[in-house]
Amino acid sequence: MNNAAHLHLLVNHLPIFLPLFGLIMLIIGIVSKSEIVKRVSLAMFVFAGLFAFIASSTGEGAEEIVEELKRSHDLIHEHEEAAETFALLSYVLAIFSIVAFWFNWKKHPFKDLSMYIALLISVIVIYFSYPTGQTGGEITHPEVSNSFKVPAGEDED
Repeated sequence: MNNAAHLHLLVNHLPIFLPLFGLIMLIIGIVSKSEIVKRVSLAMFVFAGLFAFIASSTGEGAEEIVEELKRSHDLIHEHEEAAETFALLSYVLAIFSIVAFWFNWKKHPFKDLSMYIALLISVIVIYFSYPTGQTGGEITHPEVSNSFKVPAGEDED
């Protein structure tokens, strides 16, 4: 049986990586003037928002499980705060991407401007993805923390 922590781990990387891949696709679509590539990138942003919702929904249950493993409550709280901001921005990107998709589909006068706005929002989302991913990783992987020290007597390679 899958628990909340398992489900959280299954989806938590998607809201981080989909905006990055979507941004790359959007740049390719803008440069190549390919409307279909632009629409694919917008779809990636929408899916990123959906997976951000799923990751947020499973986060509370995952928190309870990792606290039982005696992980740092402060680190979990830091991750939760970063994830709330990141998720909110992901939702904004997803909703705006739906609007931009509609503009593109209907050949609305704002279709080109909406792509640049989606590009800007995706850059902001990607910026806020880093602290979310970093603090989440530190919860179960203390070796990725900047404060991690190699135990005395072990060689560093």
